[in-house]
Amino acid sequence: MNKFGTAIILAGGKSSRMGFDKQLLVIDRRRLMDSLIQKLNKEFDDIIIVTNRPELYIGLSHKITKDILKDKGPLGGIHAGLKLSSSKYAFVVACDMPNINMDYIRFMKGRLVEPSSYGCVTEFGEWIEPFSSFYSIDLIAHIEEYLKSNRRSINGLIKNLEITYITEDDARRFSPNWDMFLNLNTREDLNNYLNIGGWSR
Repeated sequence: MNKFGTAIILAGGKSSRMGFDKQLLVIDRRRLMDSLIQKLNKEFDDIIIVTNRPELYIGLSHKITKDILKDKGPLGGIHAGLKLSSSKYAFVVACDMPNINMDYIRFMKGRLVEPSSYGCVTEFGEWIEPFSSFYSIDLIAHIEEYLKSNRRSINGLIKNLEITYITEDDARRFSPNWDMFLNLNTREDLNNYLNIGGWSR
């Protein structure tokens, strides 16, 4: 089994704060999802899109799936993606994250050397960045058990498991202003991003 062959794009959120489906976000006359796929294709053999609207991706050669465990938030999407993963670890990103940092992805791969690690996650103060992270297929059973208990926090799930953490200081060497973890959650986020010319960075 390939160790790092899979990337998962979570595209199934309700997008309530944006006011329209974030899967349809267009930046510089191009759908953000298409740009994400093109970038990830350079580093990963297999791309899985977890979406509540699979009809948007008819004709794509990538794997398309819906949540298996319904209405469980991002963990439900991670679970569905990992179930289809062809590699031990899958890189997980949300469809509203425009600043994927390929050098940082390769850095995380280099840190995942312990076979018992369930993933690689970046610290942010006392919190974590749950996306732009790697998760192992060995997490599947843990996610199922965790969600059955009506808990949904990614941090809550992994805090008692063996995880490879990257310190905030190490991560800021790749992204001093932390924009590689930017989510476009609201129209204000989108407008700010467009106004600073974020797409060109």
